Amino acid sequence: MSNRIKEIRIKKGMKLIELAELSNLSNGYISHLENGTRDNPSYKTMQKIAKVLNEDMTELFCLHKIE
Repeated sequence: MSNRIKEIRIKKGMKLIELAELSNLSNGYISHLENGTRDNPSYKTMQKIAKVLNEDMTELFCLHKIE
């Protein structure tokens, strides 16, 4: 699974620390997700991040089948 967290966060002018605070997740965890050094976040975690970024979870985390 790939994600677009960093791309969308920056596009919206949001700092990593803001996303962390608003989603109630740690800076380090979000940084790992953004950099691909950690994958397979829980469904609840994906929901939190998508809600804060006001994005569709499927698009944010590229959960759709790529052909």
